[in-house]
Amino acid sequence: MNIGIPKERRPFEFRAGLSPVGVRLLTEAGHTCYVERGAGVGAGFSDEEYVRAGARIAYTPEEAWGRVQLVLKVTRPLAAELEWAVPDQVLMGYLYLSAAHPGKVAVLVEKKITAIAYERIQLPDGSHPVLKPLSQIGGRMALHVAGRALQNDHGGNGVMLGSVPGVAPAEVVIIGAGVAGEHAARAFLGVGAHVTILDRDLSRLQFLAEILPGRLVTLVSYPFNIERACSFADVVVGCVAVPGERTPIVLTRETLRRMKPGAVFVDISIDGGGCAETSRPTSHHTPSYVEEGIIHVCVPNLPGVVARTSTHAFLNAAWPYIERVATVGADDAIATDPVLAQGVQTHRGAALNMKAVAYLKKPGEP
Repeated sequence: MNIGIPKERRPFEFRAGLSPVGVRLLTEAGHTCYVERGAGVGAGFSDEEYVRAGARIAYTPEEAWGRVQLVLKVTRPLAAELEWAVPDQVLMGYLYLSAAHPGKVAVLVEKKITAIAYERIQLPDGSHPVLKPLSQIGGRMALHVAGRALQNDHGGNGVMLGSVPGVAPAEVVIIGAGVAGEHAARAFLGVGAHVTILDRDLSRLQFLAEILPGRLVTLVSYPFNIERACSFADVVVGCVAVPGERTPIVLTRETLRRMKPGAVFVDISIDGGGCAETSRPTSHHTPSYVEEGIIHVCVPNLPGVVARTSTHAFLNAAWPYIERVATVGADDAIATDPVLAQGVQTHRGAALNMKAVAYLKKPGEP
């Protein structure tokens, strides 16, 4: 099979769709890999490393897309990239089609592209193995971006996340106790913050209370609990996710108005559309904006600037599925692997994700 690894083109996206090690494994198995020139530079992989691993360097994006049956990406393609896609191709990446512009879904359907979303691949226990490592990284990165946003020189209220003797620690509220929420809690607790975490799943809260005892407070995420917790928070982190669907809104504008002026809201859920009424995507260049007196940090590709770590992390998890598709083809892989099949969003001209189908019927949806 011919496999393409194009360069990521979203702003501040430095990750690579496949590492030189992955290329070596595929080429040794008889596949041909076309790596676009410079595709791995941000993650610390030179073109020479890819060549030594057996890759062929593609000098244009058209070549990286146009000569292959399987395209390995990190993030959802831009509209311009979809113009380079060829009919009946297979596309694998973190696609988040439920939050995509409906026109992109329409192109995938029109070109009969089999789009496999890493974030949708689901094990029988309900966990998402390829999404997990990036959720871990994103949760831990919330500490860094929140700490900077709280600084006075960045418009914050001057609260330091770490505690010092004689001064109360920062109050951090995390909404969502999944993988990202757990790792955000670990990070904030590690520097001495006082952390409250909310979730609908009582068993998940019980688990976190057992493994993270001490300053961690757990609450069921009823609206009144969210409002009360946010009212005294210095930092709120949104870690809400419903894979395959747009992120539900759990923070209203009214709740934000009741927060401390200069407090920080980090929306890790922005990849799926955001969990606040006031959320809108930002970038690493301009990560924040102020609305209702609250500093919002809503960067979709948060792990994209720790590219080497996050590339290795997600490929460790994605490799078995990449290898299976390359070995037996997408149709057989989908038919025989129910875990992989959960990730299929479009296939042979059909949109298999119900939210994506709904978006095709509502062109006005963002």
